[in-house]
Parts: sequence; structure tokens; C-alpha cells
Amino acid sequence: MLYRKIEMSIYEHLTSGSDKVLIVTGARQVGKSYIIGYVARKLFKHVIEINFIEDANGSGYFRDVRSTEDFYLIMSSLYGDRMGKREDTIIFLDEIQKYPQFLTMLKFLREESRFSYIASGSLLGVSLKSTVSVPVGSIEILKMYPLDFEEFLIANEVGKDVIDFMRESFRKHISLPAGLHERLMNLFRRYLLVGGMPDVVNTYIDTHNIVEVRKVQHSIHELYVADASQYDEEHKLKIKRMYEMLPSLMENQKKRIVFKNVEDRKGARAANFEDDLDYLISSGIALETTAVSNPKFPLAESMKKNLLKLYMNDVGLLTALLYRNNVRPILNDEESINLGSVYETVVAMELSAHGNTLHYYDNKSHGEVDFLIDDFQTLSVAPIEVKSGKDYKVHSALNRFLSTKDYNIHQGYVLSNSGKVEEVEGIVYMPIYNVAFFEPDSVSEEDMFI
Repeated sequence: MLYRKIEMSIYEHLTSGSDKVLIVTGARQVGKSYIIGYVARKLFKHVIEINFIEDANGSGYFRDVRSTEDFYLIMSSLYGDRMGKREDTIIFLDEIQKYPQFLTMLKFLREESRFSYIASGSLLGVSLKSTVSVPVGSIEILKMYPLDFEEFLIANEVGKDVIDFMRESFRKHISLPAGLHERLMNLFRRYLLVGGMPDVVNTYIDTHNIVEVRKVQHSIHELYVADASQYDEEHKLKIKRMYEMLPSLMENQKKRIVFKNVEDRKGARAANFEDDLDYLISSGIALETTAVSNPKFPLAESMKKNLLKLYMNDVGLLTALLYRNNVRPILNDEESINLGSVYETVVAMELSAHGNTLHYYDNKSHGEVDFLIDDFQTLSVAPIEVKSGKDYKVHSALNRFLSTKDYNIHQGYVLSNSGKVEEVEGIVYMPIYNVAFFEPDSVSEEDMFI
């Protein structure tokens, strides 16, 4: 079984005594159902799992349920012998967004407290917007992502001691031994090919066969396209078009969405695609990165929604589309291939998975910086530049950004293939795999209590 960090968060919620219903959200195929079922079976004698997508495509038992009384009646007809008490029975409502009325019903199921509940949702953001009565005080939402690089390392038998050493070296800005760096870069390049979808990672570990890996990735990509295509008749073509445009957007210099290209018409603006963008982002299949031209902490106060970048949610899906079964561009680091879009995607993945909200710097006078994140320790903004080539110390936009005194920047970062960690004029140069340790809310034990 693959190690997933979210397992502990689910376990802690279910053993905390909280009566709020935990909803684990995230894109399809990131492993929500498996990890919820795994934790639930460790804690409860009776685990009743209801997949609403399967129900909608099949019997439809729960399609028209609108009251807790009707719900209990159907439950008892299907699972009567497994319905014990709250202490020993948990009901797992999988893909709850398929039947949005259940989001409202969670409040009443919680109040009646006959059983324990947990839910998952792949389109929760979209469903909550269309739900008449959102049970704000009755639910707790936890977002799940594909395996991050640390989880990928563990899947490849890299020990906890090594990862702890990496984390401590990151904090102290110390280079790793050359042999360890090479080993980590070797695994990082494979992560670029494989990505973090659990079925894909398991296929890689079992076979180490790129053809088999790409087959699974292709099926996930097709599932995402199919989901987008059938979501809404009015918007399905725009959603599908934008999702299929993501790899080509990554290859453009600006990497921003040009909305006139979505429908091939002039005058198209972001406002014309608000619902379509909302679907791609809320479903978890695209990662939103908003522009900031005059950065101030916190960044949410200065972002511009009209200049938007979208990254694919999994770097393995991107490299599958870009390079298919050819592994040489990644493993051999061929000079003729620009891996900038691939490196930016994996950084976007990692930063998002660790709780960072994604922004980038866009200023007509100063240029662009790949990523900006909030630094809650210094109460300032941290710029991050991503370099896939050997000229990683060439970054004029980052230099101009750091030299702007009004921004009050404490430190900038450049991530590259180089194993040497060094600090030069306010910039920390470090290996690309160190993105695994950019965690915005890390708090020391002495600062935890107030």
C-alpha cells in the first residue's frame, strides 16, 4: 500500500470526537476512496460505502432521497445487517457531488447522530455553489492531491532518515552529498515521467515499464476529458477545449490562457468563461495561478484574476501528452528539449499539495517571476524562479523584483538541477527537489501555544 500523508489527518478527525462530517475533496483518481476506506476499516466494525456515481449509473436507489427518513429506510433495505451504532458504524458517501441534496442533508444526519459519517467529492467546489443550503457548521473539508515527491520517494523505498536529513538540510541551506543528490535527481526525473496518480505509481513500481505507465495515464486523461464533456451541455465544449489546451499553454512563453483561442473569436474575456474555469479548478484537474503586479503580504489582497495561468494537476499526465513513450527528454536531460513547462508544473503541484496558494509576478516594467508564495514566518512574499537548464543564475526579472524596496522581500529562491546550495545577494540557489519542503504554515512547538 502506498503511504499517503492524508491518512493521519483522516485518522485524527475520526478519533477526535468531532461530530462534524469530514469531506475529502480532490480530483478523481487521486486515491480518495481508497484511503478513506482503509482508515475507516481500521476504526469501525461496520463500514458502509455508497458510491453515488455508481448508484446514478445503476440502480438509482438514492437518486430521489430528500429526507433522512427516506435515507434510513433505503439503507436498512440494503445494509440492515451492518447498521450498528454510531460508535461502530461509519457510512462513507463517496462522490457526494453526484447527489447535491446530500450536502444539505449532512446537517440533519449529523444532528440525528445515528451513525458516523465521512464523504468524498471530486467536484465539491462546483456542487457547493449550486447547493441551496450549505451546511457550513456541519462539515470539515480536507483537500487531497496526487502523491507529492516525498510520498513518491517513500514509495520507492527511500527511508524516513534520508527524508528527515533532506528536510533539515533544506532548512539550513546545506548541500547534500554528491551521491545522494544524484540518487534524488534520478528519482525526481522518474517522478516527472510517472507523476503522483496512485494507480500510475503502483504500475511503475510493479513493472518499471513506461508503456504500461502511459496506458494508465492515458485512461485517466480520457476520464478527465469525458467528465468535462458531460458536465454541462452549454459549457462542455469550452471546458473540454480549455483542458485539452493546457499542454500547449505550458509550451508558450507566457503560459497564460488566451481566451479568444478557446472559441476562436475576438473579444473573448475571462468573464465569458467564468463557469468553465471554475469547473477546471474546482474539479481539481487544473491548478490556478493568479497574477500579482504589486506584491504585498498577504498575496490574496493584490492578485489579478484576469491574468490567469492553469497548470495540469499531475506532471506525469503532462509528460505523457508531451513525450508519449519517449523517456529520453526527461532521463537524458537533452539540450534540444526545453523542460521549463514540466519543471513549472511539478513545482505548482508541490506548492499546492503543501497548502500554498499559487501566484506569479507579472509587471510590465520588471517582467515575470514564476511563483510567489506567502511567507508566514517573515510576513512577506517569497519569490520562486524555476530553471530547467544550466543557466540557472540568469534571472533578470527576479533581480528587478528583489531590488524593489517597496516589496520588502526577505529572500528569493531559484530551483534548478544543480546540487549546490548557496546564498548570493538575497537569493538561495537549491536543487529542484527541495520544493518538497516549502510548507507555509510550519510552526515551532514553542510558538504553537498562545
